[in-house]
Amino acid sequence: MTTEQTFDIYPIGHVRSILKDRSSAPKQASENAPNATIEIHADFVEALDGIQSGQQIWIFTWLHQAKRSVLKVHPRSDLRNAIKGVFATRSPDRPNPIGLHLAKVLSVYPNGSFQVEALEVIDGTPIIDIKPAVECTPA
Repeated sequence: MTTEQTFDIYPIGHVRSILKDRSSAPKQASENAPNATIEIHADFVEALDGIQSGQQIWIFTWLHQAKRSVLKVHPRSDLRNAIKGVFATRSPDRPNPIGLHLAKVLSVYPNGSFQVEALEVIDGTPIIDIKPAVECTPA
């Protein structure tokens, strides 16, 4: 592998979910993904200030069980689909397995955790960042 620069990414929290393994996780949140709890590590709880129930957020995860050497896949793991490069898919298997999830905040708790609606990742998945979802209006 050729790298010109490396980056340090560390978890700011973890997902708590009833999904325990990759095979039980839906491919997309809209495919009956369960609600989940996001637990933020104590060092980062202050960064949650302003997160509110009803808000849409982007959750960035590190898909820790991904196969990082995979460059091509059959989309949705369906052999009937033509093989594509992972950058043209939402496969969790990819060189840098960063997951991007749009979620609605359901509840915010004072202990540094909050519940989100329909998150398709498994229990224990590291959270690497959270950002508010903002609407973009065309110029």
